[in-house]
Amino acid sequence: MEPGEPDVMRRPPRDPKSPILTGATGLHILWVGLLMAVISVAAGVLPDRFAFGSVEIPGPEWRTMLFTTLVFAQLTLALEERSNTQSLVQVGLLSNKAMLWAVGGTFLLQLAVIYVPFLQGFFETVALSPLQLAVCFLLSLAMVAALELRKALAGRKRRG
Repeated sequence: MEPGEPDVMRRPPRDPKSPILTGATGLHILWVGLLMAVISVAAGVLPDRFAFGSVEIPGPEWRTMLFTTLVFAQLTLALEERSNTQSLVQVGLLSNKAMLWAVGGTFLLQLAVIYVPFLQGFFETVALSPLQLAVCFLLSLAMVAALELRKALAGRKRRG
């Protein structure tokens, strides 16, 4: 459903004999996964209730924040990975309505998992305060910042 990138016909074709998962792609997957893990775990380090270095099992708020941050980071990743070369602004946030419906629907489902009592019991989540939810959302925006920076640096390298 994503429109093609404007310069797609100016790029050389991929060698059909080359592997789908190249070293560069594998490295990208690895660093994005590590970044997502760090961002998600950071959601648990930020609240005052979490005693860093403690041997206590983290509480339900921490688990809910970690889960929510991971979901929000995945949603921002889905929006960011629509293009390997163009920034989210260049691609256009509104250019793919199906993607927006999918991201918006998933966002609402995550809120339901957090705030609907039946789903809280099923997923073992608790209601987050507005501040905790904001922390999860803001941490997930680190994905956008990191991927936009990577695209900018790669574009600068391509231009010379």
